[in-house]
Amino acid sequence: QVQLVESGGGSVQAGGSLRLSCAAATGRTSSGLVAWFRRAPGNEREGVAAVHIGGSSTYYADSVKGRFTISQDNAKNTVYLQMNSLKPEDTAMYYCAAGDIVDGSWYQPRRYRYWGKGTQVTVSQ
Repeated sequence: QVQLVESGGGSVQAGGSLRLSCAAATGRTSSGLVAWFRRAPGNEREGVAAVHIGGSSTYYADSVKGRFTISQDNAKNTVYLQMNSLKPEDTAMYYCAAGDIVDGSWYQPRRYRYWGKGTQVTVSQ
């Protein structure tokens, strides 16, 4: 069993930056993807970015391309999401997910077996 713990959320003004972290508190995933999803009130869960575990391939939602960067530190078993030029529409609960289920595209939740509890990001004007 893999337990994922997110941190780094907070409140910032538009144009600001935050870095989210996703650490595997227990267990370890050695293959598949780690992704960040977000859910704003009244909206569906949205895939934000993903990275192949131990690899270099990354994926981004169009809405965050050029502003967000996903990266990993394998030694620390941690994945990061650097968020720059934040906008009010980025306000959401952000969740980390990991899994090796080969079923669908990277932004589809069914690919992920493990989920964190989330960290809130609030961007004000």
